[in-house]
Amino acid sequence: MAGIAADGAAAQSGQQPPQTQQTQSTRTVPDTAVLALLGSKDENLRTVEEVLEADVHVRGNEVTLTGDSAEVTFAERVFDELIELVSKGNQLTPDIVRRSVAMLTGENGESPADVLAMDVLSRRGRSIRPKTANQKRYVDAIDDNTVVFGIGPAGTGKTYLAMAKAVRALQAKEVSRIVLIRPAVEAGERLGYLPGSLYEKIDPYLRPLYDALYDMVDPESIPRLTQAGTIEIAPLAYMRGRTLNDAFIILDEAQNTTPEQMKMFLTRLGFGSQIVVTGDVTQIDLPGGQRSGLKVVREILEGIDDVYFCTLDSQDVVRHRLVGEIVNAYDRWQALQESGGNAQSAERPEGRARKQA
Repeated sequence: MAGIAADGAAAQSGQQPPQTQQTQSTRTVPDTAVLALLGSKDENLRTVEEVLEADVHVRGNEVTLTGDSAEVTFAERVFDELIELVSKGNQLTPDIVRRSVAMLTGENGESPADVLAMDVLSRRGRSIRPKTANQKRYVDAIDDNTVVFGIGPAGTGKTYLAMAKAVRALQAKEVSRIVLIRPAVEAGERLGYLPGSLYEKIDPYLRPLYDALYDMVDPESIPRLTQAGTIEIAPLAYMRGRTLNDAFIILDEAQNTTPEQMKMFLTRLGFGSQIVVTGDVTQIDLPGGQRSGLKVVREILEGIDDVYFCTLDSQDVVRHRLVGEIVNAYDRWQALQESGGNAQSAERPEGRARKQA
């Protein structure tokens, strides 16, 4: 109230209220990086202008930033990171610009140049890299631990990044084979109705693993590698009684394991092997309301050395922008259901207000 009164008194006396001190800073962009920084039809520049509070003006290879001191300082950090990303050979996009700003505004303040320029796997000039700070922590955890759990919603790169690490480990001869496993939950009910041999019946449940593999390995070599046992893709039930030595093992869709199946799988670990378990505890398809092994394993294994749990969320979704919003919407709805609220009545006023606006 005192500030309002002071401003009113200044207005009555004909004086203008004190103006915030403006700061200006200029950054010179290397000539070789200007086009990449601005983007096609200046799309990156327009995105930067949208997400930054400071005014941005580009002339030639000079970027001038104007605004409050804190706004300009932050904008300087953003441009320094973007220029470094370009200098490391990264292709900037509006999405990368937004992710960079989000990282710098986050609690941990990770360097986008460190996160987004990290190569997990390169093939034919294309690099697979983490796109968020959580994804980088996930990749780092795979490097540092024998058993890693990647838990998060669809589209967060859990399986894809794990597959890239597996292929890289095979190429570097750190392991002699890759074992990719999925529970065929629905197959237990409908397997007999599908045409073909047992492998043909199971194939639809393993197809997502093949899709990721074809992105990372020469497709012509995959039949040879699978025939030789260098790459094995199998349903979870086939793991019972085995010990997997010198292997990179990925269990995908682990939310569809029972606690007993999870224990069976984890005890397949042999010498020189590594396990990555991925899953989304919000999409459990187990019949009859069975408990998910992925839901209970954390409280069972918490505190055991060399076992790491990495949680990803909607901010780590790297699919279409709407996927992250859909995940958030379902989380809000679930929270309302669990608290006994009415999701529909809670959402309708917001919808009406948005239309009126």
